[in-house]
Amino acid sequence: MTYSVMLDERIASCISAWDTTRKKMFGGTCYLLDGNMMCGVYKHFLILRLGENAASSALKEPDVHPFDITGRPMKGWIMVDEEALTDESLCRWIGEARMFAETFPAKEQ
Repeated sequence: MTYSVMLDERIASCISAWDTTRKKMFGGTCYLLDGNMMCGVYKHFLILRLGENAASSALKEPDVHPFDITGRPMKGWIMVDEEALTDESLCRWIGEARMFAETFPAKEQ
């Protein structure tokens, strides 16, 4: 299974000043903030952990889908189509995921 390396590079550029960790997950990549999953790439989608309320609101926007790769959507997560992401909207989405990830205590890494 392949994933969009270009989208992964765009994410890395957007968060370059943050203290994040990049891991291979879901057949793509995932970025962690203080050990907590925040965002990543699955196929040609940006995946974001926003929390249940924010994810539910985000699903009303165009090009946003539930993060469902197994037939059971992951609660609090969404997927955004890569082609719908401008540099500005990409960084905005990731900023929202960062705010949610910051609500959790740091994990030992």
